[in-house]
Amino acid sequence: MFDFFTNIHFVHPGFLWLLLLLPLLGFWYYRSYKRYYAAMNMPTLEGISGLSLRGRMRSLLPILRALTMVALILALARPQKVLQEEEVKADGIDITLVMDLSSSMLAQDFNPNRLEVSKRVASEFVDKREFDRMGLVVFAGEAFTQCPLTTDHRIVKDFLAKLECGLLDDGTAIGMGLSTAINRLKDSEAKSKVVILLTDGVNNTGYQSPKLAAQIAKEFKVKVYTIGVGSMGETLTPVSRRSDGRYVFGVARVEIDEALLQEIAEMTGGKYYRATSAESLEQIYASIDQLEKTEIDVTTFKRHSEEFYHFALLGLLMLLLEVMLRYTVLRVIP
Repeated sequence: MFDFFTNIHFVHPGFLWLLLLLPLLGFWYYRSYKRYYAAMNMPTLEGISGLSLRGRMRSLLPILRALTMVALILALARPQKVLQEEEVKADGIDITLVMDLSSSMLAQDFNPNRLEVSKRVASEFVDKREFDRMGLVVFAGEAFTQCPLTTDHRIVKDFLAKLECGLLDDGTAIGMGLSTAINRLKDSEAKSKVVILLTDGVNNTGYQSPKLAAQIAKEFKVKVYTIGVGSMGETLTPVSRRSDGRYVFGVARVEIDEALLQEIAEMTGGKYYRATSAESLEQIYASIDQLEKTEIDVTTFKRHSEEFYHFALLGLLMLLLEVMLRYTVLRVIP
């Protein structure tokens, strides 16, 4: 009911001043009622108790008359409902997330580990990029496209949530991960093409050189932001794997090829970041979100729908009801 009155405005609000007449008319009615309907003192009302309900109903007549006046005055003020429509034109950015799935991503210097934190923060980043196409590439000892570029961010987040180490041959093929992402972006017609590459290790396998992949990214105008994940010093990390697939953990030194990641970022016009905690990783994604702004053009259209007839019809119905009651059921014999 109350939704009806949202975005309502009156074309002729001056008529609303007539509502101030209602208290004066109420006072006039009260004085007139006392004058024309004199009170009669009686010792008991037992003999006419059946008329009490009808008598009480007569008090509805002035109320109906007052509501009729309110409805008709509102109709005269000509209420209109403002209907707004927005047309959004966005020059979106194509962004491919490249996620490291090597076993070292299970290191426990992040809670519960690097991979789970990276998945959560990346998923939050996807939520912020409302008008962009997003894709997902994963790599370890090899690389493949987990999710092609899409505007359906729910799918991207579903794939992110299901990522786990052990799906690929172990290793860190940074060059293959980057080149796979570039292959997805090279034919894009988006205004800006971006890769966010997250890894915690050193390129140690794969047939694609990371520097050559960065050179190809530069040729196709793909900007690469690189993120090195891992605390400083030593941490508890997988050092081997049992026959049943379970990892054996031991203390090992964190090794990230920061020089390589810095060079890739500089070659492509991006930036290198080092995340040593979940909080710093969140800040890194927030920084990238600010650097890669999507241009949005919003045009607002306004339409008006006439609503006065609702009040006019309501007023006429109440007036008709009041007249019918006054001259039928609640008729007074002079």
